Amino acid sequence: MLSLAKNVNLLVMFLLELGVLAAVGHWGFVVGPNWPLKLLLGLGGPGLFIAIWAVFGAPNNPAIPLTGFARVVLEVLWFGGGATALVMAGHLVPGIAFAAVFVLNNAVLRLVWNQ
Repeated sequence: MLSLAKNVNLLVMFLLELGVLAAVGHWGFVVGPNWPLKLLLGLGGPGLFIAIWAVFGAPNNPAIPLTGFARVVLEVLWFGGGATALVMAGHLVPGIAFAAVFVLNNAVLRLVWNQ
């Protein structure tokens, strides 16, 4: 049963990663004052997040793997960026919920289960 719970937790982590990209893309399309800027922010924001995650945070062979405190900082900035994007796009409750799920998933369960 614990194995299933750990696998579900990893699935939640992956869905949170996708949620960050969706939140940042949504933010870009909401805050941009005109279509060219909406496109730049709505597509460029997630593109920048993807590039940062690919270089530093990808679970399989990142170009510059981070461990320890540096990894914690990356994940807090990455997932905090998703929560912040939701709040800045005018979605306070979903932003808070996103942050709460991240804390439970990442800071509690992944730490306790050493994932």
